[in-house]
Amino acid sequence: MRLLFLHNNFPGQYARIIRHLSGRKGFEILAVSRAGNRQPSPVPRIDYEPHRRASEQVHPALRYTEEAVIRGQAVYKALMPVRARGWRPDLMLAHSGFGDGLFLKDLWPEARYMPYLEWYYRAYGSDASFLNGEVRDPNAELRIRMKNTAILQDLAAMDWGQTPTRYQKSQFPGIFRKRMTVLHDGVDTDYFAPDPGETLAVGGRVFRRGDPLVTYIARGMEPYRGFPQFMEAVSILQKMHTSVHVVVIGEDRIAYGPRDKPSYKQWALETFSLDVERLHFLGRQPLDVLRQALRVSAAHVYLTVPFVLSWSMMEAMATGAVVVGSDTEPVREVIDDGRTGLLVPFFSPDRLARRLKEVLDAPERCEDIRRRARALMLERYDQRELCARYLRLIEAVAAGSRPRKAGMRMPAMAGV
Repeated sequence: MRLLFLHNNFPGQYARIIRHLSGRKGFEILAVSRAGNRQPSPVPRIDYEPHRRASEQVHPALRYTEEAVIRGQAVYKALMPVRARGWRPDLMLAHSGFGDGLFLKDLWPEARYMPYLEWYYRAYGSDASFLNGEVRDPNAELRIRMKNTAILQDLAAMDWGQTPTRYQKSQFPGIFRKRMTVLHDGVDTDYFAPDPGETLAVGGRVFRRGDPLVTYIARGMEPYRGFPQFMEAVSILQKMHTSVHVVVIGEDRIAYGPRDKPSYKQWALETFSLDVERLHFLGRQPLDVLRQALRVSAAHVYLTVPFVLSWSMMEAMATGAVVVGSDTEPVREVIDDGRTGLLVPFFSPDRLARRLKEVLDAPERCEDIRRRARALMLERYDQRELCARYLRLIEAVAAGSRPRKAGMRMPAMAGV
């Protein structure tokens, strides 16, 4: 079977299934990614580079679409020599929304197409209206709706779609959901596993399991991941608990959402009364440092608006960390409050600080939460089982079957 994977930062979300397929007989894999991607590729890779950015003269609501078309065109051109030498994929898999897969069906009309459907944009009822209650700006409404243009092209062209969580699937129009499988990427529960002897060296200190350490991990320091609320909670907690230390892992940037401040880190330091001797910003770190932090963490904070769920929350649960998360839809899908984690209102830093102090003051009360959190990851999100299901899904879609559920018996697709 010939598989074509497209991701602008390959392997990205495909990392786990690519490792699962590597070395497996009967599979020939080719990847496509944007030039400049420094991620190592375990399979042959072709790079593409858009010839220009979107024009400043195009309507603002269409800039995202024009960039997607330009990117899709670059992918098309990069793959033309591959088609010319007779190579044909059985299944094409692309991360939807950026344009990489827009013209794959024009290159290979008979090949099956299964995009990774991460998000469908809505002006109301999810991320865009959550922080301020409403969008207000009609121009913003137009831009948000039109960001779905490339995604709608993928939905129309796909033979089947994959999305990682039920909440993310719920954001897509109902007419497309019947051709979408909910299948998470999975968690490496062998790597992200508890280790009572783990240590974390930070700023001349060595933290161990049992120390009053709070951790926070996100790609950026931004409102979408509740960074302002977290920092306010830290300022409250530091006064309530005089020996607590806080470790923040992530870059001082905006990864998701509006870029309305140049630095939320600097804003927080200027806005709140914080003891910087007990607040440690580690910046971007490799996975082994993330694992160290999660293993020694007394309480791990994960806040998010109704949006894409982060891998880091599940990795924290797999290590047996006590996750104190926001009471928002994507978090509630995984965490059962009081059983596999603790939930607090997103907009209540005071409640967050008080819940953290409860965990720090009586860590023994949370041992069952730690155990159940890891058990949940092993039962429902272990990458070995999910990769096996993913492989069955790939085989079914490539063969023209209509999956009802990954890994179940699948009747043939009508008309294909």
